[in-house]
Amino acid sequence: MAEPYDHDNIFAKILRGEIPAKKVFEDPFALAFHDINPQAPVHVLVIPKGAYVSLDDFLDDAPDAQVTGFFRAVGKVARELGLAESQGGPGFRVLSNAGGDAHQEVPHLHVHLFGGRPLGPMLVK
Repeated sequence: MAEPYDHDNIFAKILRGEIPAKKVFEDPFALAFHDINPQAPVHVLVIPKGAYVSLDDFLDDAPDAQVTGFFRAVGKVARELGLAESQGGPGFRVLSNAGGDAHQEVPHLHVHLFGGRPLGPMLVK
């Protein structure tokens, strides 16, 4: 069972418009905005519109339309940013941390969309 959702987390506040964000994309399922501490030339966060702690929580509890809409939004953002290989872009990485061991810092599901340079290997032993 996922930890209880904290309605005062920073991403919940961004969704409510209480904290500004540099928006890239928004639809009924998701909001995408630039990370305030970018780790690559392109570093965008995509969050679902709903109270979901992690990917596990989201996939277990969200309606099918929300799951589909969210992941389609991630693809739309990659294409709009010119990263999608299907449109001649260089490619991108999608990362979602879930839980303390994975270093999830904000208890609201979010995916990091990275691109704009060669990203190298994911994990080091």
